[in-house]
Amino acid sequence: MKIQILGTGCAKCMKLTENAEKAAKEKGVDFQIEKVTDINRIMDFGVMITPSLAIDGEVKSVGKVLSAEEIKKLL
Repeated sequence: MKIQILGTGCAKCMKLTENAEKAAKEKGVDFQIEKVTDINRIMDFGVMITPSLAIDGEVKSVGKVLSAEEIKKLL
């Protein structure tokens, strides 16, 4: 499973990354996290507000920091 964090590296992006990693570990899934910081790549996802979360290339959340519990439900 590929978990992608779309954002420029701000504090909210880092927190979303941390929560996503925690959720995936607690759920026991095989995953890799990719940080997408290039604005053109972020826009290719159709995202205009960061931080955003994509799982296997599909955007699941835009413009908010989901908790680990919320992310678990998306996995």
